[in-house]
Amino acid sequence: MDGIEMLEEDHRRVDKLFGEFEGEGDRAFKTKRGIVDRIIEELTIHSEMEEQVVYPVARDEVQTAEEIVLESFEEHAVGENLMGELKGIDPEDENFEAKVTVLIENVRHHVEEEEGELFPRIRKALGDERVQELGLQMEEIHRKYQA
Repeated sequence: MDGIEMLEEDHRRVDKLFGEFEGEGDRAFKTKRGIVDRIIEELTIHSEMEEQVVYPVARDEVQTAEEIVLESFEEHAVGENLMGELKGIDPEDENFEAKVTVLIENVRHHVEEEEGELFPRIRKALGDERVQELGLQMEEIHRKYQA
């Protein structure tokens, strides 16, 4: 599978979960907890695929990607911190909603930069065959989580 298309599909799937969360009522604590747990699971797998496969290749093989990749690593760190906090927080806690909102905003910004800047640069520099190879490597990571 095309590695970039795979990541973009992940983006759509997570954004759909964001929409579900945002569409729930103020008192839907149990439902929101379940949605957040799914968001964390999806983002954890996605981040690992990017950090282990895409970002190293982009840094090594895409001359104009260094700055975006460094920023992406930092955005991942912020997201991972928030997800760690969200794992241990009760959905009725007054900070739960705020933390999820910050996570959503962070991820949406991150996706915008990747799809608007990084992914086109990767595709142009590497070509379709190499992007397919990245997809195969990412599928291996994805399978690890399904086991």
